[in-house]
Amino acid sequence: MAVRSSGSARRRCRVSTASIRYEDAPVREVPVRQLRLADFAESKPWRAVRSVHGMTHYSGKYSSATTGGHVVYESRLELARLLLADFDPAVKGIFAQPCRLAARVGDRLRHHVPDFLLVMRSGTVQVVNVKPANRLEDPKVAEALAWPGELIRQHGWGYEIWSGADRVLLENVRFLAAYRRPGVVPEPEVEQAWQQVVDGEELALAERRLAGGRPPEEARPALMALLWSGRLTTDLSRPLSGESVLRRCA
Repeated sequence: MAVRSSGSARRRCRVSTASIRYEDAPVREVPVRQLRLADFAESKPWRAVRSVHGMTHYSGKYSSATTGGHVVYESRLELARLLLADFDPAVKGIFAQPCRLAARVGDRLRHHVPDFLLVMRSGTVQVVNVKPANRLEDPKVAEALAWPGELIRQHGWGYEIWSGADRVLLENVRFLAAYRRPGVVPEPEVEQAWQQVVDGEELALAERRLAGGRPPEEARPALMALLWSGRLTTDLSRPLSGESVLRRCA
């Protein structure tokens, strides 16, 4: 891995760099053209997340099913994007504030810390910046997000500016997230439900049939766990209900 000292990069920036923090080492600066996923192994977020009384923004740590650990966020909007990434079966890795980019833009040395880096199961990488839609109307904000996108795309990675999603979708995913952790629903119950659920069956009917003589709601957690994991799907653009149609995925 190519490394530059942080001091030299501050004095001049002849090549665009990504500065990465590590748990057991100083900051390392890698030329963006040489940046690889392996550079983020054992890394930590660029900024420390703090919660102080009176803060105007909402920050914290999210317990991710994808990473098996905590992922930091600095706003409710970032938490929403993080939740959707955790729910997406195409995502296999999530890094918050993965690095600080430095590049010469015109006659200025610019710096930027992306919000998330998503590693996809396809092998591709998606860098995500989260910003409310009304903030994007500010030309300064739009420009500050444009040059990192150009830099990332030139490197062959994807770039996304995310401003929100459908309210019903987010509410459904938030509900299903209660079942994201292994062991919340006993694995034998989840597997039994998977073996018995019928493709195209409505949720209420599946609950009654799987419950047998028990109250139908006792069969619900296993079905919710299957929906979170992606083994079952349904139309999440509509509120989850007993009429939601369940589909089996391979």
